[in-house]
Amino acid sequence: MAQMTRREFIRRLTALGAAAAGATVLGSAAGCAPQPGPAEPPPAPLVGATPTDPATVAPPIAAPKTAATPTLVASRAATIATPVPAGVAYLAVARGPSPAALVEAALGAIGGIARFVKPGQNVIIKPNICNASHGFEYASTTNPEVVAALVTLCLGAGARRVKVMDSPFSGTPEAAYRVSGIADAVQAAGGEMEVMASFKFEEVELPLGLDLRRLSIYQEALDADVLINVPIAKHHSMAGLTLGMKNLMGLITNRPIIHANFGQRLPDLASLLAPDLTVIDAVRILVDHGPTGGNLDDVRLTNTVIASHDLVAADAYATSLFGLAPEQIAHIVGGAKMGLGTMDLRAVEVAELAV
Repeated sequence: MAQMTRREFIRRLTALGAAAAGATVLGSAAGCAPQPGPAEPPPAPLVGATPTDPATVAPPIAAPKTAATPTLVASRAATIATPVPAGVAYLAVARGPSPAALVEAALGAIGGIARFVKPGQNVIIKPNICNASHGFEYASTTNPEVVAALVTLCLGAGARRVKVMDSPFSGTPEAAYRVSGIADAVQAAGGEMEVMASFKFEEVELPLGLDLRRLSIYQEALDADVLINVPIAKHHSMAGLTLGMKNLMGLITNRPIIHANFGQRLPDLASLLAPDLTVIDAVRILVDHGPTGGNLDDVRLTNTVIASHDLVAADAYATSLFGLAPEQIAHIVGGAKMGLGTMDLRAVEVAELAV
C-alpha cells in the first residue's frame, strides 16, 4: 500500500466522522498471524491514570509476536499503515557524546530522513519548549543540537520549509525560545521559529477519540506535510513521564482537559495528530520534579536519542531510562490499546547503536 501524505490522512480520517469513533477493532498487517508468546506478568500500577480511565480496568493488550508492523486500529491502518521497509529497524537507539551525530545515526537505522521528508514538503518540528526559566542543561526543554540536526536533515532532504514551534506554559514564547537555546540553533540551521498565534487554533473533531471528541488544535500542525515530534524525556508529577505522546499537548489550547484523564485523552489527541516521526531527546533526562525542574541534581546525562515512526514504541523504550516499564505509564498503555503503535518491543526490531 502506498503511504499517504499527512494532509491526505487528516482529511480522510476527519471524513470518517463520528462513526469512526467506534472503530476499535484491531486489524493485522497483511500476512501477520498472531503467535503465542510467554505469559505476561501482572500489570504494574499505572501512573497518570484516573478512576474513569479505561487503562485502569483492563490489562494492556500484548502485540503479536511478529517482526512485521504491529496491529493498528482498522480505520487508521486503512489510511496510513505501511510495512517497515526491508532492512530497516523499527526503532533505533543511539548512544554517544554528540547529539547531532546521535540524531543522524538513529534516523539512518530506521531508513534515513528521506523515508519521512520528500522534496518540496512543509515540515513542522515540535520540540518541548515548555518554559522560559531554564536552559537546556536543566533537561526541561529539548536539546537545541537535536532540534538543529533535524532541521539540517530535513532541508537536506529537500523540504521547502521547516518550522519549529511550541507554546510554553511559563514565560513568553520569544523568551522560552531564546532561553532554551533552540531559537539560535534553528535559525543557524536554516529553519524558522514560529510563535503560535491564537487565531491559528481551531476546534476539530477527533474521530477516533474514546474520551475526547472535540479539541482546539493548532491548524498548521494538521495541515503540515510532515510532523516531527521531538520531546525531551523527563519526569512529570502527574502523568509519570513526559515523552512523545505528552509532548503533543503543546499543540492545543485547553491543557487542563487532558489532565483530567491522561491515560485516555493523550492517546485520543495522538490519534489525530499522528506524528510521522518521533525523536526522543534523552541526551539529558530529568528524573524528578518535572515538568519544569530547576535543580541540576535532578538531571542525568544519558547521551541517548531514540527514533521511530511509532510514537508508542518510542515512548515505551524511553521508560527504561527511568527504571520503569511501559505498563506503568497509563497513556502508553492507552495508546497501545487504541492501536496507535506497540509497547511490546520484543515484537519488533530495535537497533542499538554506539556512536
